[in-house]
Amino acid sequence: MKNTEIQHLVEHLRSLPRETEWVEFKHNNADPQEIGEYISALSNAAALNRKNHAYILWGVDDGTHNLIGTTFRPRQKKKGNEELENWLLRLLTPRIDIHIHEVSINDLPIVLFDIQPASHQPVAFGGSKYIRVGSYKKNLKDYPEKERALWALFSEKPFESGIALTAATSDDVLTRIDYAGAFRLLDIPLPDNRKAILNRLIAEKVIITRPGNRFDITNVGAMLFASDLRRFDRLGRKAPRVVIYKGDNKIQTVKEHPDPGSDIPRPGYAIGFEALLGWINDQLPQNEQIGQALRRKVRLYPEVAIRELVANALIHQDFNIMGTGPMVELYDSRLEVTSPGLPLVEPLRFIDEPPRSRNEVLAGLMRRMNFCEERGSGIKKVIAAVEEHQLPAPNFRVASQHTIATLYAPRSFAQMDSQERIRACYQHACLWFISGKRITNASLRDRLGIEKRNYPMASRILKDTMDAGFIRLAGGTKKDATYVPFWA
Repeated sequence: MKNTEIQHLVEHLRSLPRETEWVEFKHNNADPQEIGEYISALSNAAALNRKNHAYILWGVDDGTHNLIGTTFRPRQKKKGNEELENWLLRLLTPRIDIHIHEVSINDLPIVLFDIQPASHQPVAFGGSKYIRVGSYKKNLKDYPEKERALWALFSEKPFESGIALTAATSDDVLTRIDYAGAFRLLDIPLPDNRKAILNRLIAEKVIITRPGNRFDITNVGAMLFASDLRRFDRLGRKAPRVVIYKGDNKIQTVKEHPDPGSDIPRPGYAIGFEALLGWINDQLPQNEQIGQALRRKVRLYPEVAIRELVANALIHQDFNIMGTGPMVELYDSRLEVTSPGLPLVEPLRFIDEPPRSRNEVLAGLMRRMNFCEERGSGIKKVIAAVEEHQLPAPNFRVASQHTIATLYAPRSFAQMDSQERIRACYQHACLWFISGKRITNASLRDRLGIEKRNYPMASRILKDTMDAGFIRLAGGTKKDATYVPFWA
């Protein structure tokens, strides 16, 4: 926020008749432990009261709300040898955003902590959860009815319905939202007047009306159509990043997009999707493929596979995991797409089960704008494209709080290890089964580029895949046996 915006906010908070459950006034009290406990209490209370922010304000008299200034300097304060802000964030579970503002109003130093409300579980500090009861900080375990109410609230309020910016003017909305791009992508004629534009944005749930000709910009509206995600304090870290490395590890970074030091806007997912894919594909090596009549350039990885994996990373991520966002990493021999959050579908079943999204509104709008395939067909497209290009089977895995999809550069059959061959066999069986077919020794040979005379190699892979529990015999004789996935 700009200094003028902070000053207006401070004046608004001072105008409250008393401290609320989501606002705390202080003079100079700067005990780190107490600050951490208040952050937990205020964050939980703001969620319970359906507020989009909680605040601690230093430099205001608790009784009169007069400005009196403060000696507290949070940027300079430490807990042991650790900076106060880092220490506070480290002890908060789950991690939430805290924006610290230091301003001068009427020549008096003022400090404001802008605190994110709890979103998917109560916020604890140092292992203990707190809550505000009136103007008092209490331990949440002593108020089980409030904790039950919090959990009930978390289950009913998806990320998309949250607010990215509250009480925005119409100018704020039309500056922060790329409305012309939004109308183009939604295939809606652009109205010729401001009121009609705002009314359509309301209908599409991009904004919500508030009294006094003000508007709230929704999370889903900002995530998809922001002109620059950095203009929404808690969404800037959710902009997708692309990192290119030299070799097959993270030791040497060659290039990053967007460049962290640049002022290039980080547009919303829908606004920036095609440009993001274009940039990724432009970085990929190309191989020359010679056909019967002409030569053509073929990129290292199928474009449709990259498109689907990037779209999935954006759509199905867990927005409640703070400090991280979708990432594409390009190494010499692989491309990895990482999405925050654990999958809601077992990775072995990505190809056949319809995806379950935490973010149904965002997913529906992305499909409506044709940024991804219809429900359940995206990973099928990835596997089909990989098989068509005879690439190693992609890998889908879970690491910590993230889901990672990996595409591999071309490798010969001899260069693949046993696990890669088994994975290719299983995915081949899945793809064929959902297409109404059963795999055979011959189909697997075609998939892996094994010559007919080496059919025992394919037989061995089929046996290994059965032993691993991924496929089962479906019929036929030993010579013409057919196979299906274990779940078929």
